[in-house]
Amino acid sequence: MIEKAVPEARGAVDRSPADRTAPRTVAVWDLPLRLWHWAFAASVLAAWFTPTVYDRLHRIAGYTVLALLAFRLAWGFWGNRYSRFRMIGVRLRAAPNYLWNLRRGITGRYIGLNPAGTLMLVALLLSIAVSAITGAMSVTVTFFGVWWIEDTHAYASDAVIVLVVLHVVGVVLMGLLQRENLIRAMITGRKRIRGHS
Repeated sequence: MIEKAVPEARGAVDRSPADRTAPRTVAVWDLPLRLWHWAFAASVLAAWFTPTVYDRLHRIAGYTVLALLAFRLAWGFWGNRYSRFRMIGVRLRAAPNYLWNLRRGITGRYIGLNPAGTLMLVALLLSIAVSAITGAMSVTVTFFGVWWIEDTHAYASDAVIVLVVLHVVGVVLMGLLQRENLIRAMITGRKRIRGHS
């Protein structure tokens, strides 16, 4: 009997016939995106925990966040297919239905970001941008002590932490619903191919 060759997903790990039941994975998050993600998370947390007490470290973390934001915007156009912003509009439009279906445990399967993840990406990038830009403005001669800059910086920073907590909770819950370690995927860059557990 002749077996037909089944095309593999691009970037999939080859398996021998003996372990075809083992999970197969596909490369999703490239190394620059993964390094960016963890550096960004560390910088945002460093900025959150250091204002007024460690001002120098707070400013360094804030400027690092700005540089990492610039990198992510560029990587959204030049990174691999899962790093690019080309599907943001489609996924944002799908987000309300996706979130509604989550109530019943219907998650669908997305190799890259799902619609809820895309919504969180946009919310985090925007709120962090507002926080970092107003923080940088608040130490300039022109805007130092200007109340609305300081208030906007404080409120945006609080919103960032709320969104970070929601992001972590969402990743853990989605991982449980889909039986996949999404934190490991952001470390290794690989996710399970649909239908393999």
